[in-house]
Amino acid sequence: MIHPNLRVSRDGPIATVLIDRPEKRNCLDLPMWEAMGTTFAALSADESLRCVILRGAGEAAFCAGADIGGFGEDYGGREKDRRYAAGLDSALVNIRDCTHPVVAAISGWCMGGGAGLATVCDFRVGGEGMRFGIPARKLGIWYPYVALEALQAVVGYAVACELMIEGRVLDGPEALSRGLLTRCVPDGAVFEEAGALAARIAEGAPLSNRFHKRALRQLRGPMPIPPEEIEAAGRYAETQDFQNAVKAFLAKRAPVFEGR
Repeated sequence: MIHPNLRVSRDGPIATVLIDRPEKRNCLDLPMWEAMGTTFAALSADESLRCVILRGAGEAAFCAGADIGGFGEDYGGREKDRRYAAGLDSALVNIRDCTHPVVAAISGWCMGGGAGLATVCDFRVGGEGMRFGIPARKLGIWYPYVALEALQAVVGYAVACELMIEGRVLDGPEALSRGLLTRCVPDGAVFEEAGALAARIAEGAPLSNRFHKRALRQLRGPMPIPPEEIEAAGRYAETQDFQNAVKAFLAKRAPVFEGR
Protein backbone atom coordinates (compact mmCIF):
# COMPACT_ATOMS: atom_id res chain seq x y z
CA MET A 1 0.00 0.00 0.00
CA ILE A 2 1.54 3.29 -1.17
CA HIS A 3 -0.60 5.51 1.08
CA PRO A 4 -3.04 4.54 3.86
CA ASN A 5 -5.80 6.66 2.30
CA LEU A 6 -5.40 5.12 -1.17
CA ARG A 7 -6.42 1.47 -1.35
CA VAL A 8 -6.05 -0.78 -4.39
CA SER A 9 -8.07 -3.99 -4.73
CA ARG A 10 -8.32 -6.56 -7.52
CA ASP A 11 -11.19 -8.53 -8.98
CA GLY A 12 -9.61 -10.59 -11.73
CA PRO A 13 -8.45 -8.20 -14.48
CA ILE A 14 -10.15 -5.19 -12.88
CA ALA A 15 -8.41 -3.01 -10.29
CA THR A 16 -10.22 -0.51 -8.07
CA VAL A 17 -8.44 2.51 -6.61
CA LEU A 18 -10.35 3.75 -3.55
CA ILE A 19 -9.81 7.23 -2.13
CA ASP A 20 -10.43 6.34 1.50
CA ARG A 21 -10.87 9.57 3.42
CA PRO A 22 -14.63 9.91 3.84
CA GLU A 23 -14.36 12.12 6.92
CA LYS A 24 -12.81 14.77 4.60
CA ARG A 25 -15.09 14.04 1.63
CA ASN A 26 -12.16 12.14 0.14
CA CYS A 27 -10.11 15.28 -0.46
CA LEU A 28 -6.39 14.87 -1.20
CA ASP A 29 -3.37 16.42 0.47
CA LEU A 30 0.05 16.57 -1.19
CA PRO A 31 1.25 13.07 -0.15
CA MET A 32 -2.01 11.64 -1.53
CA TRP A 33 -1.62 13.46 -4.86
CA GLU A 34 1.90 12.08 -5.13
CA ALA A 35 0.74 8.58 -4.15
CA MET A 36 -2.06 8.73 -6.73
CA GLY A 37 0.48 9.33 -9.48
CA THR A 38 2.70 6.50 -8.25
CA THR A 39 -0.28 4.15 -7.92
CA PHE A 40 -1.46 4.69 -11.49
CA ALA A 41 2.06 4.39 -12.88
CA ALA A 42 2.28 0.94 -11.26
CA LEU A 43 -1.17 -0.09 -12.50
CA SER A 44 -0.36 1.05 -16.01
CA ALA A 45 2.67 -1.24 -16.06
CA ASP A 46 0.63 -4.28 -14.99
CA GLU A 47 -0.25 -6.11 -18.20
CA SER A 48 -2.56 -8.52 -16.39
CA LEU A 49 -5.06 -5.68 -15.92
CA ARG A 50 -7.79 -4.74 -18.39
CA CYS A 51 -9.58 -1.90 -16.62
CA VAL A 52 -9.25 0.36 -13.56
CA ILE A 53 -12.06 1.90 -11.51
CA LEU A 54 -11.43 5.09 -9.53
CA ARG A 55 -13.91 5.91 -6.76
CA GLY A 56 -14.25 7.49 -3.35
CA ALA A 57 -15.14 5.79 -0.09
CA GLY A 58 -18.83 5.99 0.77
CA GLU A 59 -21.56 7.60 -1.30
CA ALA A 60 -21.25 11.22 -0.12
CA ALA A 61 -18.23 12.15 -2.25
CA PHE A 62 -16.11 10.94 -5.11
CA CYS A 63 -13.51 13.54 -4.18
CA ALA A 64 -14.03 17.07 -2.90
CA GLY A 65 -10.67 18.13 -4.35
CA ALA A 66 -7.59 19.39 -2.60
CA ASP A 67 -7.39 19.52 1.19
CA ILE A 68 -7.58 23.28 1.69
CA GLY A 69 -6.96 22.85 5.40
CA GLY A 70 -3.53 21.43 4.53
CA PHE A 71 -2.49 24.31 2.28
CA GLY A 72 -0.57 25.96 5.09
CA GLU A 73 1.74 22.94 5.19
CA ASP A 74 1.74 22.08 1.47
CA TYR A 75 2.37 25.62 0.18
CA GLY A 76 4.84 28.34 1.03
CA GLY A 77 7.88 29.22 -1.06
CA ARG A 78 8.73 28.39 -4.66
CA GLU A 79 10.08 24.90 -3.94
CA LYS A 80 7.02 23.80 -1.98
CA ASP A 81 4.73 25.27 -4.61
CA ARG A 82 6.61 23.45 -7.38
CA ARG A 83 6.40 20.18 -5.49
CA TYR A 84 2.64 20.58 -5.07
CA ALA A 85 2.13 21.41 -8.75
CA ALA A 86 4.32 18.46 -9.75
CA GLY A 87 2.40 16.08 -7.48
CA LEU A 88 -0.95 17.21 -8.84
CA ASP A 89 0.23 17.00 -12.46
CA SER A 90 1.70 13.54 -11.88
CA ALA A 91 -1.61 12.21 -10.60
CA LEU A 92 -3.59 13.65 -13.51
CA VAL A 93 -1.10 12.68 -16.22
CA ASN A 94 -0.65 9.13 -14.96
CA ILE A 95 -4.40 8.55 -14.84
CA ARG A 96 -4.84 10.09 -18.29
CA ASP A 97 -1.98 8.08 -19.76
CA CYS A 98 -2.73 4.81 -17.98
CA THR A 99 -2.40 1.93 -20.48
CA HIS A 100 -5.76 0.53 -19.39
CA PRO A 101 -9.18 2.20 -19.66
CA VAL A 102 -10.10 4.04 -16.45
CA VAL A 103 -13.68 4.39 -15.17
CA ALA A 104 -14.59 7.10 -12.65
CA ALA A 105 -17.49 6.11 -10.37
CA ILE A 106 -18.87 9.47 -9.23
CA SER A 107 -21.19 9.47 -6.23
CA GLY A 108 -21.90 12.72 -4.42
CA TRP A 109 -19.40 15.57 -4.45
CA CYS A 110 -16.93 15.82 -7.32
CA MET A 111 -15.32 19.20 -6.91
CA GLY A 112 -12.10 21.02 -7.80
CA GLY A 113 -9.23 18.61 -8.01
CA GLY A 114 -11.74 15.77 -7.79
CA ALA A 115 -13.32 17.07 -11.01
CA GLY A 116 -9.83 17.02 -12.50
CA LEU A 117 -9.40 13.38 -11.52
CA ALA A 118 -12.74 12.50 -13.10
CA THR A 119 -12.17 14.31 -16.38
CA VAL A 120 -8.82 12.61 -17.07
CA CYS A 121 -10.57 9.23 -16.78
CA ASP A 122 -11.90 7.61 -19.96
CA PHE A 123 -15.42 6.92 -18.65
CA ARG A 124 -17.50 8.69 -16.03
CA VAL A 125 -20.51 7.06 -14.37
CA GLY A 126 -22.36 9.51 -12.14
CA GLY A 127 -25.37 9.56 -9.87
CA GLU A 128 -28.34 11.84 -10.46
CA GLY A 129 -27.59 13.76 -7.28
CA MET A 130 -23.87 14.20 -7.91
CA ARG A 131 -22.41 17.70 -7.71
CA PHE A 132 -19.70 18.53 -10.25
CA GLY A 133 -17.95 21.87 -10.02
CA ILE A 134 -14.57 23.60 -10.07
CA PRO A 135 -14.52 26.46 -7.54
CA ALA A 136 -11.03 27.67 -8.48
CA ARG A 137 -12.35 31.22 -8.95
CA LYS A 138 -13.42 31.32 -5.30
CA LEU A 139 -9.89 30.60 -4.08
CA GLY A 140 -7.79 32.43 -6.65
CA ILE A 141 -6.48 29.07 -7.91
CA TRP A 142 -5.22 28.55 -11.47
CA TYR A 143 -6.33 25.14 -12.68
CA PRO A 144 -3.43 23.13 -14.22
CA TYR A 145 -3.16 22.87 -18.00
CA VAL A 146 -3.45 19.08 -18.01
CA ALA A 147 -6.82 19.32 -16.26
CA LEU A 148 -8.02 22.18 -18.48
CA GLU A 149 -7.06 20.26 -21.62
CA ALA A 150 -8.97 17.19 -20.45
CA LEU A 151 -12.02 19.25 -19.42
CA GLN A 152 -12.22 21.11 -22.73
CA ALA A 153 -11.71 17.89 -24.72
CA VAL A 154 -14.68 16.34 -22.89
CA VAL A 155 -17.19 19.22 -22.76
CA GLY A 156 -15.92 21.85 -25.21
CA TYR A 157 -14.98 25.48 -24.77
CA ALA A 158 -18.38 26.91 -23.87
CA VAL A 159 -19.15 24.47 -21.06
CA ALA A 160 -15.56 24.69 -19.81
CA CYS A 161 -16.10 28.45 -19.47
CA GLU A 162 -19.33 27.83 -17.56
CA LEU A 163 -17.48 25.64 -15.09
CA MET A 164 -14.22 27.56 -14.78
CA ILE A 165 -15.24 31.21 -15.14
CA GLU A 166 -18.92 31.35 -14.22
CA GLY A 167 -18.51 28.68 -11.56
CA ARG A 168 -21.50 26.50 -12.47
CA VAL A 169 -22.08 23.36 -10.40
CA LEU A 170 -23.80 20.55 -12.32
CA ASP A 171 -25.96 17.71 -11.07
CA GLY A 172 -26.04 14.33 -12.81
CA PRO A 173 -28.64 15.04 -15.53
CA GLU A 174 -26.99 18.41 -16.34
CA ALA A 175 -23.57 16.76 -16.53
CA LEU A 176 -24.95 14.08 -18.84
CA SER A 177 -26.60 16.66 -21.11
CA ARG A 178 -23.26 18.49 -21.48
CA GLY A 179 -21.37 15.32 -22.40
CA LEU A 180 -19.47 15.22 -19.12
CA LEU A 181 -20.88 11.86 -18.01
CA THR A 182 -20.77 8.62 -19.96
CA ARG A 183 -24.02 7.73 -18.26
CA CYS A 184 -26.16 8.94 -15.37
CA VAL A 185 -27.86 6.46 -13.03
CA PRO A 186 -29.82 6.61 -9.75
CA ASP A 187 -27.52 7.54 -6.87
CA GLY A 188 -27.54 4.10 -5.29
CA ALA A 189 -26.59 2.39 -8.55
CA VAL A 190 -23.32 4.21 -9.33
CA PHE A 191 -20.88 1.60 -8.12
CA GLU A 192 -22.87 -1.29 -9.57
CA GLU A 193 -23.04 0.37 -12.99
CA ALA A 194 -19.36 1.32 -12.90
CA GLY A 195 -18.48 -2.29 -12.09
CA ALA A 196 -20.69 -3.57 -14.90
CA LEU A 197 -19.07 -1.12 -17.34
CA ALA A 198 -15.60 -2.22 -16.25
CA ALA A 199 -16.61 -5.86 -16.71
CA ARG A 200 -17.79 -5.15 -20.27
CA ILE A 201 -14.52 -3.40 -21.02
CA ALA A 202 -12.55 -6.32 -19.57
CA GLU A 203 -14.39 -8.75 -21.84
CA GLY A 204 -12.89 -7.07 -24.89
CA ALA A 205 -9.49 -7.70 -26.45
CA PRO A 206 -7.04 -5.85 -24.19
CA LEU A 207 -4.59 -5.00 -26.97
CA SER A 208 -7.44 -3.53 -29.02
CA ASN A 209 -8.70 -1.45 -26.08
CA ARG A 210 -5.21 -0.20 -25.27
CA PHE A 211 -4.55 0.74 -28.90
CA HIS A 212 -7.82 2.63 -29.26
CA LYS A 213 -7.32 4.53 -26.02
CA ARG A 214 -3.81 5.53 -27.11
CA ALA A 215 -4.87 6.37 -30.67
CA LEU A 216 -7.82 8.51 -29.62
CA ARG A 217 -5.57 10.43 -27.25
CA GLN A 218 -3.00 10.99 -30.01
CA LEU A 219 -5.66 12.24 -32.40
CA ARG A 220 -6.51 14.98 -29.90
CA GLY A 221 -2.96 16.21 -30.38
CA PRO A 222 -0.39 17.46 -27.87
CA MET A 223 -1.02 20.50 -25.73
CA PRO A 224 0.68 23.42 -27.56
CA ILE A 225 1.74 25.00 -24.28
CA PRO A 226 5.37 26.02 -23.64
CA PRO A 227 6.90 24.35 -20.57
CA GLU A 228 7.49 27.70 -18.90
CA GLU A 229 3.77 28.49 -19.15
CA ILE A 230 2.88 25.15 -17.56
CA GLU A 231 5.33 25.85 -14.74
CA ALA A 232 3.99 29.38 -14.26
CA ALA A 233 0.44 28.05 -13.80
CA GLY A 234 1.45 26.83 -10.36
CA ARG A 235 2.42 30.30 -9.13
CA TYR A 236 -1.07 31.30 -8.02
CA ALA A 237 0.09 30.33 -4.52
CA GLU A 238 2.28 33.44 -4.54
CA THR A 239 -0.67 35.80 -5.07
CA GLN A 240 -2.31 37.72 -2.23
CA ASP A 241 -5.72 36.76 -3.60
CA PHE A 242 -4.99 33.06 -3.07
CA GLN A 243 -3.44 33.51 0.35
CA ASN A 244 -6.32 35.69 1.55
CA ALA A 245 -8.92 33.32 0.07
CA VAL A 246 -7.46 30.34 1.95
CA LYS A 247 -7.61 32.30 5.21
CA ALA A 248 -11.19 33.29 4.43
CA PHE A 249 -12.17 29.68 3.68
CA LEU A 250 -10.73 28.45 6.95
CA ALA A 251 -12.47 31.29 8.80
CA LYS A 252 -15.75 30.47 6.98
CA ARG A 253 -16.17 33.93 5.51
CA ALA A 254 -16.37 35.23 1.93
CA PRO A 255 -13.04 36.19 0.33
CA VAL A 256 -12.34 39.64 -1.10
CA PHE A 257 -10.29 39.62 -4.31
CA GLU A 258 -8.09 42.56 -5.26
CA GLY A 259 -6.39 41.15 -8.35
CA ARG A 260 -2.90 40.93 -6.90
